[in-house]
Amino acid sequence: MSELTVSSRPELRRPVLIAAFRGWNDGGQGATLGGGYLAKQWGAESFAEIDSENFYDFQAVRPTVSLEDGLTRKLEWPSNTFLHAPIPGLDRDAVLLLGVEPNLRWKTYSSLVLELVQELRVELVVTLGSLLADVPHTRAAPVSAAASEPSLVEELGVEPSRYEGPTGIVGVLLDACRLAGLPSVSLWAAVPHYVSLAPSPRAALALCGRLGELIGVEIDVAELEQAAEEYSEQVTEAVASDAETAAYVEELERRVDLMEAAEELPSGESLAAELTRFLREREEDGDDAGESAGGPAS
Repeated sequence: MSELTVSSRPELRRPVLIAAFRGWNDGGQGATLGGGYLAKQWGAESFAEIDSENFYDFQAVRPTVSLEDGLTRKLEWPSNTFLHAPIPGLDRDAVLLLGVEPNLRWKTYSSLVLELVQELRVELVVTLGSLLADVPHTRAAPVSAAASEPSLVEELGVEPSRYEGPTGIVGVLLDACRLAGLPSVSLWAAVPHYVSLAPSPRAALALCGRLGELIGVEIDVAELEQAAEEYSEQVTEAVASDAETAAYVEELERRVDLMEAAEELPSGESLAAELTRFLREREEDGDDAGESAGGPAS
């Protein structure tokens, strides 16, 4: 019996898979906030799931119990659900995988995802991630990217990821797509490490914005923008109560502003090219003037 259960097989137009996982890949819950927001915004409907039994250590990722109507106890296991939805403003559909990073059998788990992806003829896989970093909460969350093809990162115009070290299910899934020859991109938003436990709508906002640029559609992020503004105000209020933390945040802001100013300055190569062009044009103008002065009298 397969651990992948498909309850229905939707008709999809040039689908793109968007995956987000709770756990190691989800600093400040930026990735899962972004994935969940897209599912809600696009009215996504579930159609398949991966059974959790053989992929989790339930002492590490425990099932939860909740009350229904204050009386009946309901048990919920870690879920990995596939949903589908049309992408507003685009002639293609989204397949969303919202789940929890598994503890066990990552190769098998990735094979199950890839099996469904290939069956649905998905054309692009995009994973969302968020990581803790030295960034201020008062600025837009920077986004870096890794991809199966360098051209995909160039299209986004984001900083390519230089990370080397331990990886999570996102990295394993990206590698599985690469080996299968399936175009794939991993987007990572940075979350302030000094508020790591607070959900970060600012990271989710940055991820949805970059995703929209990648697939060529403007995603309605009005709710995320409002949540990000409220998040910034609340964190600023909390930071203000501690002088040392406030000074640290001001230093982070100063660094970001300096980096942005440096990016706006022309590079040495562009300055040299501009100077060469100017000298060439001046030389050509001089030649034209000489020819006119020494030419035949009219």
